Amino acid sequence: MDIPRRIAILAHPQVAAAPAEAQRIAEFLAPKVEEVTYGLLYDADLRARVGSGEFEAVIALGGDGTMLRAGHLCAPSNTPILGINLGKFGFLFEIGLDDLPRRLDDLMRGAYWLEVRMMLNCTHWREGKKLGEWDALNEVVVSRGAIVRPVHLITEVDSRYLTTYVADGLVAATPTGSTAYALAAGGPILPPELRNILLVPVAPHLSIDRPIVLAEGASVRITVRTDHQAVASVDGQPPIPLQTGDQIAAQAGSHNVSFIRFGDPDYFYRNLTPHMNRNPVTQSIRPSP
Repeated sequence: MDIPRRIAILAHPQVAAAPAEAQRIAEFLAPKVEEVTYGLLYDADLRARVGSGEFEAVIALGGDGTMLRAGHLCAPSNTPILGINLGKFGFLFEIGLDDLPRRLDDLMRGAYWLEVRMMLNCTHWREGKKLGEWDALNEVVVSRGAIVRPVHLITEVDSRYLTTYVADGLVAATPTGSTAYALAAGGPILPPELRNILLVPVAPHLSIDRPIVLAEGASVRITVRTDHQAVASVDGQPPIPLQTGDQIAAQAGSHNVSFIRFGDPDYFYRNLTPHMNRNPVTQSIRPSP
């Protein structure tokens, strides 16, 4: 692979160790590249430069949420991302601080490969008018609001009626998102290189209660029927209020996220069991023997 010569390093401001580690990485790379710039994930000037495609690689330090934000930023310019896990789970990461010196050397030798992951293009419609559009790396969720009553979700696949879910919500996830909310709702884990949409109902009531994996290239449209609150959320961002009759549509987007990887492609399967056994909440409340 090409050796990146212009690198941006993004540190999540709420991860205590991230800014100092970003500086340390920048100092290590400075003699080896044409330009290395580091800053916080939400620094407007640095984000603008990354978004315009000025850099050949981005190094992101934080947790899975940091990788989501970096993915949204880097996908339009097709800038590859190397994630350094400083968080709790790290489903989207391959390396941590222990591997960092060796992997930075590998990066500078071009000894890496790119894992390309699909994004969802999500749109919000009301009476035939498009109100919003977003790209999602994990999922779009259509669900009830604060009132604890199910919503009716008329679901179409490729413009053909599938079913009406009566449920707390419906998750439309990418394979990347299959290890996020969709997993918590009982969905299967999909290999990250697939380009399929996964539908997972949340607390369905007398409805189809099994996840459905759509064919590659399929699209989904969800129409809300409710007399109370309903919302949509894209990759865990603040909820978008929905009215009865509103529609959320999702399909494979034109942008992809490229992650820099060093191990063989089977790393994903090797990491599944360790990740599933690392829930910090259950570990902290486990009774003493």
